[in-house]
Amino acid sequence: MRFAELAGQETIKEKLVGLVDSNRLSHALLFLGKEGSGALQLAIALSQYIVCEKTVSNDSCGTCPACIKAHALSHPDIHFSFPTITRNSGDKPVCSDFIIEWRSFVAQTPFGNAYDWLQAVGAENKQGNITAHECEDIIRKLQLKSFESGYKVLIQWMPEYLGQSGNKLLKLIEEPPPKTVFIFVAEDESRILPTILSRTQLIKINPLETASLEQWLIEHQAVPREKARSIAPMAHGNMREAFQILHHADEDWQELLRQWLNAILKNGPAAQLKWVEEMAKLGREKQKQFLNYFIHLLSSSIRILHTGTTPSATEVEIDFANRLTKLASTEQVSAMVDELGSSIYHIERNANPKILFMALTIKISHILRDKSLILTN
Repeated sequence: MRFAELAGQETIKEKLVGLVDSNRLSHALLFLGKEGSGALQLAIALSQYIVCEKTVSNDSCGTCPACIKAHALSHPDIHFSFPTITRNSGDKPVCSDFIIEWRSFVAQTPFGNAYDWLQAVGAENKQGNITAHECEDIIRKLQLKSFESGYKVLIQWMPEYLGQSGNKLLKLIEEPPPKTVFIFVAEDESRILPTILSRTQLIKINPLETASLEQWLIEHQAVPREKARSIAPMAHGNMREAFQILHHADEDWQELLRQWLNAILKNGPAAQLKWVEEMAKLGREKQKQFLNYFIHLLSSSIRILHTGTTPSATEVEIDFANRLTKLASTEQVSAMVDELGSSIYHIERNANPKILFMALTIKISHILRDKSLILTN
């Protein structure tokens, strides 16, 4: 994976290349970025740049044998560590046992989160962990001589899943063999072992800018400009969310929203209950998509209310947002956005969908109680 293939993050890319070229790269890095920021892809691109045999224009060449192997996640000097599960009683899982699934996951779900990964390996209700056996395997691998490049790189994705056994790695992190680089890729700094955290150089990966995400969708995913223009603002800098929206682009969220608002403002409890039951049947990702769509329209309505236009929305969305400006004041819109965001948080934590959407329906009804224009046209 080359830096040029990644969306945005130009400042971070330039910084990483500069550190490598000036021989100032720390032997232990922590890439800290929220879900969908592309932190794992940056780590993979950096590892490819490190082992590349003929770097060009501040990037790996992408064509040498080392780059080809790195791109396929099969370079013998680039090692991966990630949460695993115990498949059978008595197993002592290490990441090498899951490497085929890992390569497939990164290729097919490049911006997936820990939940996506654990479901991909059939975890169901099992908890993922980076085990003591995995830590011992890491120590063994990194104490060997490099096979090809001269460098050895370990990319550990989600070090939040390291228990106290992670302390086994401390001596290796403090005194690594020559030309050994640790790259930890995390989302939540508070869940990382303090002993690991204190031994790394922090590199913060910010959410992608909307313009960068839109351009990347057009250039690298062949998404039509109008659709990319609609998707990028709703994703809020989260590449995983953008892919989810793209995957469900044919869903008629606008009609579903009309039904909900009419049930709240016109049709009464029976219609609300029917809508909630239908909504509960949708998967967790679709429920989040719908709520994010509503947040996007509410944000557009606020911009229309204050500036008269919103450049990131389609004509249909602008029309609907115009109707929303008649339905609610800025204060009411802000209150709805807060409730929708809170609901997304609870969906991610497996809240009961019927209870959640009924409670949300009641809250939205109370927020809109004083201004009840009905969106039936």
